[in-house]
Amino acid sequence: MRDENDPIARARTNWEDAGWGEAVADGMEAVTSVMRAHQIMLARVENELKPFGLTFARFELLRLLAFSRAGALPISKTSDLLQVHVSSATSAVARLVEAGLVERRPHPTDGRTTLVAITESGREVVEKATVALNVVFADIGLPPDQSRALVDAIRTLRQANGDF
Repeated sequence: MRDENDPIARARTNWEDAGWGEAVADGMEAVTSVMRAHQIMLARVENELKPFGLTFARFELLRLLAFSRAGALPISKTSDLLQVHVSSATSAVARLVEAGLVERRPHPTDGRTTLVAITESGREVVEKATVALNVVFADIGLPPDQSRALVDAIRTLRQANGDF
């Protein structure tokens, strides 16, 4: 049973009425639902990070560095681990350098490589921001079993599309 107050359900009906078939309507509804869920979750996350002057991309980079053994990684490695283009990682690093949360350092053994290292200020900010984000992560709006099922379904989709 569809909720006619749901604009995505209404769009699905339009897809079916246009004669594109149930399989296409299922796919449209799934893609549109995931895209809308992304917007909702990103807005919640960005709202929690705003007081820290961080976007989620910058938070992820800081958190990755804080988790790393040495607190520093090559920019190319951060790009790989965060699954973003190196130019996106470089842009995030530049903003974090401006904020004094990370610094660029020469690699001790490879003169061609630059390390990005978290500063003490960066550690303080990322720890506080993590506490704020954990409020969102603790309650994403789904019961735990549905949250787990969502992760499993999205992992299947990611794997089928060569994400890992």
